[in-house]
Amino acid sequence: MELLKRAYLLARRNQKRIVLPEGNEHKILRAADILLKQNLAHLILLGDPGEIRQTAESIGVELGNAELVNPLDDPRRAIYADLMATLRGDKGLTREEAFEMLDDPLVFAPLMLKNGDADGEVAGAVRLSGDVLRPAFQFIQKRPEVTSVSGASFIFTNNPEFGYEGFLVFADCSVIPSPDSHQLAEIAVLTARTTRMILGVEPRVAMLSFSTKGSASHPLVDKVVEATRLAREMDPDLIVDGELQLSAALSPKVAEIMAPGSDVAGRANVLIFPGLESANIGYSLMQHIANAEAIGPVLQGMSAPVNHISRGCTVIQLVNLVTLTALQALGIGEF
Repeated sequence: MELLKRAYLLARRNQKRIVLPEGNEHKILRAADILLKQNLAHLILLGDPGEIRQTAESIGVELGNAELVNPLDDPRRAIYADLMATLRGDKGLTREEAFEMLDDPLVFAPLMLKNGDADGEVAGAVRLSGDVLRPAFQFIQKRPEVTSVSGASFIFTNNPEFGYEGFLVFADCSVIPSPDSHQLAEIAVLTARTTRMILGVEPRVAMLSFSTKGSASHPLVDKVVEATRLAREMDPDLIVDGELQLSAALSPKVAEIMAPGSDVAGRANVLIFPGLESANIGYSLMQHIANAEAIGPVLQGMSAPVNHISRGCTVIQLVNLVTLTALQALGIGEF
């Protein structure tokens, strides 16, 4: 877990402003207690300040120097409504409609980022992923040079023989159901940058398939082969190889037989799955069967870091995702 310790240290040194829209929820408050005591971020909790303080006191949580913001009466509502109408006016959104939408903390939070009043957002401990992502896509929006937003998930296994001392990154586990070759290549490039910028690890990217180096013939294999070619074209310095089966990507013994000479096979620390189904299933298997520590996903390609977490998350998973979101805010120009 040395990488995680490094992440904590960087977050502690830089004190990014992270907004938590579900400010009155028990898990959020327990995570906030840990984050504040460890000085990992400047936290902004959305909701009625009186209710937040009362809930925190009832569960024995200290809010320290957390900033409590009520979206219902915050003086910035007028500024945010104007900004929303400017961003979505071509879609028919009026200032009056925008003003009403700001009652929802999951709308208010992205506008804080857009206006420069916060550096990152984490939500989803209670609300659905779509509720978190929809306003983020509408008002923060993706970076102009990025075709599609994707998600990278961090896996800390209990086996140092895999990846980088037991550390792996999976993508895309959360956004694009069936990426085409170009999207898959972009996911690979963005995930490599995420890995390098957040945790300082040199990425070795495996483009996964059910085939290794032509062992099977199928249009789904062709998609991965083309994605590998495009990824190299997008980033000539990227260490990437494919198509590779999972065993060839992770096992040096299998790699010697199936992909001799590969600079990724047997040593991959970034795994790019061919679709959302396989990525999400693989991520869940690692959590529930291999007992791996999972963090994320973090969204890639957004103009500011907005990350959603599963409603089944633990308090520690929330703490870790807020920490990684703070690190994203440090290097957002690279995402």
